[in-house]
Amino acid sequence: MEIAREAFFLDSPRGRRFCIASRPPGQALGTILYAPPFAEEMNKSRRMAALAARAFAARGWLVLQPDLMGCGDSEGELAEARWQDWLDDLQLAWDWLCARAGGIRVVWSLRAGSLLAADWLRASAEAPALLLWQPVSGGRQHLTQFLRLRGAADMLAEADAQASMKAVRAGLERGECVEIAGYTLSPLLARGMETSAFELPAGYISPVVLLEMGAEGRTELSPALLALRGRLEAAGVAVQGHVVPGAAFWQTQEIEAPPALVDHSLDALNGLRA
Repeated sequence: MEIAREAFFLDSPRGRRFCIASRPPGQALGTILYAPPFAEEMNKSRRMAALAARAFAARGWLVLQPDLMGCGDSEGELAEARWQDWLDDLQLAWDWLCARAGGIRVVWSLRAGSLLAADWLRASAEAPALLLWQPVSGGRQHLTQFLRLRGAADMLAEADAQASMKAVRAGLERGECVEIAGYTLSPLLARGMETSAFELPAGYISPVVLLEMGAEGRTELSPALLALRGRLEAAGVAVQGHVVPGAAFWQTQEIEAPPALVDHSLDALNGLRA
């Protein structure tokens, strides 16, 4: 089936945001907004996200993939980006989608995109279905893992790496930007990520699908995602969780695109139409 891919910019008060829209061959049955991961994970995942967006559009969905402020081809510097800027970018993209198609609303995220999506949902009155690829449930831990790249890049011993981590955090607390693995991180962006958590608004009733990559034959979610699913179910959210065979493509040295992830995602999206 023929789909249309359109690249364009959306205007925001903090500069233009580059977007790619994947349009279905006919009338859209719904919309999907992509909340991307952070830093190098975003770059490693571009091919996988593009393949999935095309597959979703071929099944009738209007899909929008925005580059957030300071990322990809969007205007602005990462060193000047705030967490709030990224929340505003999601709202801008959401408004564009809602103005162009009705039907089922879905937010699709990868890794730290889940934190951004959850913070945005709590600040808005929206309640889309969620398709979460390998979601991150805690911003502080995710930021710490990113900051550790500083020590790894410098090949520091454990004690030196811990000292380096303390120095980096001290710099952020003083309001200084820090460079980690080629990315200049602003203190406001770091603070926003560190205080974020995957918590949905009270009374959230839309379905949530958790998809986690794992080794062939593995069927049980990791402890972190089992705990996340448990918290959501305890709050009354309908949750599906599945382990998908394939590599952790957002961190592999070679660019990976496990096809099973797209297949599982299409099945989940199809289930929303039932």
